[in-house]
Amino acid sequence: MSKVGECNCVVMALLLVFLTVVVSGSSIGLNWGTMTTHQLPPEKVVQMLTDNGFDRLKLFEADERILGALTGTDIEVMLAIPNYMLKEMSEDPDYAASWVDANVTSYCYNGGVNIKYVAVGNEPFLKAYNGTYLQSTLPALRNVQQALDHAGLGSQVKCTVPFNADIYYSPDSNPVPSAGDFRPELRDPAIEIIQFLYTNNAPFVVNIYPFLSLYNNAYFPVDYAFFDGTNKPLKDGGSLYTNVFDANLDTLIWALDKSGYPDMKVLVGEVGWPTDGDKNANIQNAKRFNQGLLQHALSGNGTPARKGKIDIYLFSLIDENAKSIAPGSFERHWGLFEYDGKPKYELDLAGRQENTGLTPVEGVEYMNKRWCVLDPDAIGPDIPDSIDYACSLSDCTALGYGSSCNNLSVQGNASYAFNMYYQVYNQRSWDCDFSGLAMITEEDPSVGDCQFPVMIAHGTSVMLHGGILCLLHKIVRGFILFMFLL
Repeated sequence: MSKVGECNCVVMALLLVFLTVVVSGSSIGLNWGTMTTHQLPPEKVVQMLTDNGFDRLKLFEADERILGALTGTDIEVMLAIPNYMLKEMSEDPDYAASWVDANVTSYCYNGGVNIKYVAVGNEPFLKAYNGTYLQSTLPALRNVQQALDHAGLGSQVKCTVPFNADIYYSPDSNPVPSAGDFRPELRDPAIEIIQFLYTNNAPFVVNIYPFLSLYNNAYFPVDYAFFDGTNKPLKDGGSLYTNVFDANLDTLIWALDKSGYPDMKVLVGEVGWPTDGDKNANIQNAKRFNQGLLQHALSGNGTPARKGKIDIYLFSLIDENAKSIAPGSFERHWGLFEYDGKPKYELDLAGRQENTGLTPVEGVEYMNKRWCVLDPDAIGPDIPDSIDYACSLSDCTALGYGSSCNNLSVQGNASYAFNMYYQVYNQRSWDCDFSGLAMITEEDPSVGDCQFPVMIAHGTSVMLHGGILCLLHKIVRGFILFMFLL
């Protein structure tokens, strides 16, 4: 081979390496929720994020331990203000300034946390909230952005509001994306917020869940929820839609266009697929959806109404066994990773459809390999009540219809429920009794895909970090709000 040929080969090799790095480094965000009874050590989770190449993160509230673990990394952060704080934020600029000082300014220094966005609320215009946050969202948004401006961070950190996709719609008489508009009762307040975001060079953030389209409609075409189904595309003028994600996103794009903001930057703040808790929530469907989503979002093809890469934050990072299941049992199973930081399936983050394994959280410590099960010699009428009691204080969502443990016997259901309660409460011996019905075993009772977990060790339990009261407060607050909205 000539020297010219050798040189060309070297150049091509370097170019391929460069392109590989560029593609591999494509930005995929993740949502990190912490509604769990036992949290993994944040510093180990952050290391896992770095090992896997995740460089964008959305947090649902300011957690001091997580922000501390993110200090010194390049991971870009969207930090959220919970809905329950919106009213006070809207009424008291000093309260907003105090929050910004404690949770943004304190971390925004050279070598600190790379905070890029503050999310003011989460889906505050959701239909289910019946207008609870309608009057407080924009004033809170203004006060927080003003506080950032006064702190000298206004050009560096931008405020936004993550909206649910139910803020816009297409009429039943013309159910195509190009007919999209904001719901009439929300159009004026939505456009006011959009104008504020646009003026401040901040993005519009929307949460899109194709899984819910399938979950809420028994007649919804299954293939249309994924990115590899083309059986019955939706025709909209000269555009064809082969998946509901594109149709949903373009409904928003058209709504923004009709409102006078055709070039508004859009981020998809939440999108994903659960792996348990429903007949359509399983590992196979989750991998099919998320891998198709990554390939589509990173391809640059965009949607029929807007070309280019699609900015997304996958929902979610880790399963959350203490989330409310009012929307459905699947709510506790959105994670790419199990409760202990093990990846559930292979996922090529570069969107090339390669079977690439994700790196787990390393150095996780577990409790002793002990399980609480139904004593095979136990008899009595108290078993159903004991199951109900155990499940009411732990997580039995895997026992539901179509879920991973749906095929257990009555005795198996009891053992699963007893063990979940036993693990949540740190394997205390007196929590494996249930009126004499239960016993402790060192033999793993897992059956097939139905796994009986051993909880991660005491040292990572929120119960031992003073966090259980905070967690219970969140659960009770959410329950009260849910009952109020009913």
